Amino acid sequence: MKWTDTLDIAIALAEHHPDVDPQYVRFTDLHRWVMELPGFDDDANRSGEKILEAIQAAWIEEMD
Repeated sequence: MKWTDTLDIAIALAEHHPDVDPQYVRFTDLHRWVMELPGFDDDANRSGEKILEAIQAAWIEEMD
């Protein structure tokens, strides 16, 4: 997975953190959790606020 795979990342985060409400996740934690996902293989510096917002929004959508 790469940073641009927002839906795949959101699904993986929902599976790995089922008890977390993504609406309240800090971007620093979100960044770390994405980096820790199995199969994630991208440069940590390639993410930014817009990408993290997109991942968070997709994760919120996935939880609904």
